[in-house]
Amino acid sequence: MNEFLKWFFEFISEMLKGYSEIVRGIGHGIKQIFNIKNYIDIFKQHSQNYGALSWVLSILAIIIVVAVYVLIILMIILGIRKYIRFRHSIVSNEDLLEEISDLQRKVLKMTKEKDEIMAMKVSQMGLPAGSGALSLADGSMAADAEGGEAAPAVVESGVVQTTEQRFSKLIEVDAFYKEYAPPEYDNEIDLAGICENFRNFACSIMHLYYEPKVIWLFLAGMASTKLIILQGISGTGKTSLPYSFGKFLQVDTTIASVQPSWRDRTELFGYFNEFTKNFNETEVLKRIYSSGYNNDINLILLDEMNIARVEYYFAEMLSILEMPNADEWELDIVPNVWSTDPVNLDKGKIRIPQNIWYIGTANNDDSTFAISDKVYDRAQPINLDSKGVAFDAPDTPPMNLGFDHLDKLFREAFDKYPISQENLKKIQQLDLWVIEKLRVAFGNRILKQMNLFVPVYVACGGDELDGIDYILATKIFRKFESLNLAMLREELRELCVYMTKTFGKNKMNESIAYLERLQKLF
Repeated sequence: MNEFLKWFFEFISEMLKGYSEIVRGIGHGIKQIFNIKNYIDIFKQHSQNYGALSWVLSILAIIIVVAVYVLIILMIILGIRKYIRFRHSIVSNEDLLEEISDLQRKVLKMTKEKDEIMAMKVSQMGLPAGSGALSLADGSMAADAEGGEAAPAVVESGVVQTTEQRFSKLIEVDAFYKEYAPPEYDNEIDLAGICENFRNFACSIMHLYYEPKVIWLFLAGMASTKLIILQGISGTGKTSLPYSFGKFLQVDTTIASVQPSWRDRTELFGYFNEFTKNFNETEVLKRIYSSGYNNDINLILLDEMNIARVEYYFAEMLSILEMPNADEWELDIVPNVWSTDPVNLDKGKIRIPQNIWYIGTANNDDSTFAISDKVYDRAQPINLDSKGVAFDAPDTPPMNLGFDHLDKLFREAFDKYPISQENLKKIQQLDLWVIEKLRVAFGNRILKQMNLFVPVYVACGGDELDGIDYILATKIFRKFESLNLAMLREELRELCVYMTKTFGKNKMNESIAYLERLQKLF
């Protein structure tokens, strides 16, 4: 046992000697670094024979060395300060988390006390606990008729019985349509007549000038999707087009000016205020609700739609519009039902009618966000790149156009002007070529929209190949912008040649011009 203790003592002593040597070595090294006396002696020894140049170089060397040491010391000090701040922030965060936990415990305690108080009030009213008595909305209390004392409202068959009204604007809509008499709609006009009359109306009454093709694209876009994006440079009439179309139909377009702060659907549709117990209704929500009462063509304009991220504030509507069954187009507004809610609010949900379209205007500059493929795939973009040229038009009055008649015209166009089998075959071959060369596919959604867009474009007065060309340029070839174009310049040239060979010379001009612009980007 004694031998073991001796060995262990000597073993530990040797190890500690190593540590002490390290400490002494570091101390000796630091002492040697800052041994100013030795530096002075060395300098005196060698400087006796210095010339002018040697003195200058020596002084510069001393200054540089001193600067390096000062810099090292400053870096060490800054590192220590940064570490201290980091530790302080960690401690502060831990204190904050502890404080939050404490507050949560207090909230739970207060919630429990509130529930006990409410249970006592229920028992004082002679109601058994759990009989369906509860607050109006997450804790609000109804006033007692006699003493003014707060008492919970009663739920019958899942409906909160109350005299409070939380949807003032929607209830006004209900009251208005009780005495509403629909106008006499023009059910004789065709799509070409609508386009011509609107163009003449915009010119003679609104002093706005549109090329016929712009109006054809607008109506064809309405036939293919409920979301249209008007994009282009400022001053080309993006906002005025849906505005004047609403004036032409004598049903004003609802304008929602998108703000950079929009982050979710509440900015567009409103929200329930827990303090006032009222729903903050927007004009967009009011227009959606009122559209369910009428047969008008209702337009909602999202002005400067990409000044905020569209997929944030419009995400829920994008999902709803994608549903194949229109009966499922419903938007959740509130989680419960009050007895005073608007008539057409079904279990807290509002129905999205078919006679409403969303028109967005978009600018591409430093102040806006890029519109994602998710949005573009569900929308029909229309490019307005030039100002309209003034022309003479006869005075044309506005008209009353019903949704039922417009929808009937769309369906008749689908049957009368379907895309020819020859062009459908060419489109399929083009799809295979693009997949092989560029790894981009058309997708069933875009092909479906093309089969709706092109017939209406033709019925309005356009050419079938021009309609196909426009869809290819705005919805298919636009996807090429996300590719590495610098490596695909040759493929883009081949695609232009292929388009000319397949569809004919001087055809598909929109697509070829767009592909040539892409080639010039790199």
